[in-house]
Amino acid sequence: MGLKIVRNYINEEWVDSSSSSLLDVMDPASGEVLARVPLSTRSEVDDAVQAAQEAFWEWRTTPPLTRARYFFRLKEVLEENFEELSRITTREAGKTLDESRGELRRAIEMVEVACGIPTMMMGQNLEDIASGIDCVATRQPLGVFAAITPYNFPTMVPFWFWPFAVACGNTYIVKPSEQDPLTQQFIFELLDEEIGFPPGVINLVNGGQESVEALLEHPQVKGISFVGSSKVARIVYQKCGETGKRVQSLGGAKNFLVVMPDANLDATVGAIILSAFGCAGQRCLAGSTIITVGDIYEPFKHRLLEAARKMTVGHGLDEKVQMGPVISAVHKQRVLNYIEQGVAEGAKLLLDGRGIIVEGGEKGFFIGPTIFDQVNPDMVIAQEEIFGPVLGLTPVDSLDEAISIIQKNNYGNATCIFTSSGKSAREFTYRAECSMMGINIGIAAPMAFFPFGGTKDSFFGDIKGHGSEIVDFFTDRKVIISRWL
Repeated sequence: MGLKIVRNYINEEWVDSSSSSLLDVMDPASGEVLARVPLSTRSEVDDAVQAAQEAFWEWRTTPPLTRARYFFRLKEVLEENFEELSRITTREAGKTLDESRGELRRAIEMVEVACGIPTMMMGQNLEDIASGIDCVATRQPLGVFAAITPYNFPTMVPFWFWPFAVACGNTYIVKPSEQDPLTQQFIFELLDEEIGFPPGVINLVNGGQESVEALLEHPQVKGISFVGSSKVARIVYQKCGETGKRVQSLGGAKNFLVVMPDANLDATVGAIILSAFGCAGQRCLAGSTIITVGDIYEPFKHRLLEAARKMTVGHGLDEKVQMGPVISAVHKQRVLNYIEQGVAEGAKLLLDGRGIIVEGGEKGFFIGPTIFDQVNPDMVIAQEEIFGPVLGLTPVDSLDEAISIIQKNNYGNATCIFTSSGKSAREFTYRAECSMMGINIGIAAPMAFFPFGGTKDSFFGDIKGHGSEIVDFFTDRKVIISRWL
């Protein structure tokens, strides 16, 4: 029996792609080929858009309360299939089981918030804006939207967008990463078998660059939600501007974690280990550079090294494993190149993860926890997003110096401070230019009812992912001024 070929889901039907271009979907921990994914054509993207467009008006006129009921059921179905879905994510993305479970839990929280769409979509009104004249502002859905999502959170990231869009009355197309499409394949099987959205309301198209370009250029697509590298995020933002689309384009990150002299060392080290090496460093909220302030540098460094050396690296399906592989051989080489760059720049390599051996994972894409010391803010490894389990240490004398380093970096996604001082925490959160901030927390990940997204080169657009304001992205505020004579 041959390998499974991933299919598209268009107009409530599973469709085999006509594309002859196929990529292997691999287990990053073993190198095993799990399936093959087609790189769908422009024509197939157009089929999905047409199906979504034809479904729009009937779905748009469905009462919000009725639309919300689909999501109450979706939450139940995701809970019922929680472990199986988590295992699929671990197999194709390389995460540990706990990381996959946490990702799915966040996805479910998005669905829970979307269930409240009848309240979230409410408008505004005011009588007598002038004598005998009243004004009403109402939110109305716009049509077809699409998401282009990354490999690092194959379950969660699509749920940042489509539940809110569809609950608002729009129709939708999900284009998952071609590197790990099996998670979304399984989710859409559940949508098809258990939820029963009307035909065309929610669609799945697999593919690569051609599929992305087709979505960006299609005249019937009203808006795009993108998550990926800053280089591509900027292109998506520009392309949507040229074609008149709404866009929220989330890019990369270089996240600094500041450790003050009065930080609780035990709690701080534990939080930073999870931040830097969780998901093998492949997340936009991962701690990348630790800025230690004052005399905490030496004791912190020793405890950090001790904790990192104890981490268990291996296949994520093993419950004892704390860190899995990176996503692919290509990405592994990219991270290794950055490690070599750091050595060439003169940073001191305290912990080298390049030679790690994982029993049974000889063909996997493993890199162990890697820690550099004496990282100068001007070094490439301090400026660019590595997206792997590589952490840099930069000692400074003051909080002012720490904030200055953060301000000069091109990214502005997330940053955190570890301190017992309310004054230091307030100064930090007031001055540091990042959109997601943590105090004594290593991963500043907003819940579903708060916005997700950065600033500077980490975000292009106006309205960020999830949160209550995402309703404004997926609807138009129509203002009606009336006088009755």
